[in-house]
Amino acid sequence: MSVTTRFAPSPTGHLHLGHAFSAFNGWKRARDSDGRFLLRLEDIDPTRCRPEFAEGIQEDLAWLGLDWDNPVRVQSRHLAEYQTVLDRLAREGLLYPCFCTRSDVIRELSASAAAPHAPDGAPLYPGTCRRLSPGERADRLAAGERFALRLDMRAALRPRLFYEEEAEGRIVCHPEAFGDVVLARKDAPASYHLCVTHDDASQGITLVTRGDDLRPSTDLHRLLQALMGWPVPAYAHHRLIVDADGKRLAKRDRAMTLRDMRERGVSPQEIIDRLSRMEAFAHGRHART
Repeated sequence: MSVTTRFAPSPTGHLHLGHAFSAFNGWKRARDSDGRFLLRLEDIDPTRCRPEFAEGIQEDLAWLGLDWDNPVRVQSRHLAEYQTVLDRLAREGLLYPCFCTRSDVIRELSASAAAPHAPDGAPLYPGTCRRLSPGERADRLAAGERFALRLDMRAALRPRLFYEEEAEGRIVCHPEAFGDVVLARKDAPASYHLCVTHDDASQGITLVTRGDDLRPSTDLHRLLQALMGWPVPAYAHHRLIVDADGKRLAKRDRAMTLRDMRERGVSPQEIIDRLSRMEAFAHGRHART
């Protein structure tokens, strides 16, 4: 069966072997099924994303021979589409403005007996601004206070949500574990969760291939699909690439980039062969570099 999948990095640094593994995984699924492999640049964060990294991503993929089907989707060029989604959710009474800073949230949580966290590790928002009176909310908006937009999870929750995970079958979703998640940040017009779910629907993605670290977010994405009436793709979350010490490769740790490897004389075929071996090894365990 033909599939349409995608590789969707954020241009906040150069690609490393972990990114290459994720791209190869999706590319191989698409090409083996005579399907489509799409490239999406998730550049919504204006403080961290840079044009030179966006160019570098395309150069690295082309060097590896991981071709994609045009056009490349650049999220920052589609802000009006994300605003349309936010407007619809707002009309349905599912969003509210949140004036809290991260420090406010942490301070309020620290005053409680427990500090719960969402499945993605973020502090679980205690609902402070959801409890504001209409008058106080209007006054703060009129005063020009900056705000994020949060999903009112209690109003948005839908029963019996699930998705199909490759080789596992039906997975029941529990998006309520995320609490009132941010869908539009103070410093960016839309959140990762909203943009990625919208784009998967807009681009006709039928199989989402991505790392295991993003698996918990699928519950929340499934809720957004239900709220917006978007189609539900299948999912294939692959194991993460780790180093010899079992530590996940990450940009923040300055993992060796594909550019570094190219400059050291490593050939594209050597990397592709290595990725193929890691793909075979990754079934049921972490793949080591």
